Amino acid sequence: MNQRTIAIVLGIPFLILTAYAVSQVGYWGIVDYHRHSPAGWQVFADLVVALILLLTWLIPEAKSKGINPWPWVVATLFLGSIGPLGYLIYKRAK
Repeated sequence: MNQRTIAIVLGIPFLILTAYAVSQVGYWGIVDYHRHSPAGWQVFADLVVALILLLTWLIPEAKSKGINPWPWVVATLFLGSIGPLGYLIYKRAK
């Protein structure tokens, strides 16, 4: 499987799960959930580290392909993994 196929296979169920979670607790409810225990802080910190690592790859990769990386950076900052998944789908469709 290529990167685009993997991004689509992972992205569709993840988008459905995200939409369900946001409909149940709201955008800030997802973030707030991690605030109540050290285990939640660790999971949130792990997500931040993983996304920063992804962005260190995504930015130069997008620039090398002539794609403006900043919409994907902003999407990653506000939507988490949806940003890089969207980039992988977009770059192959372009």
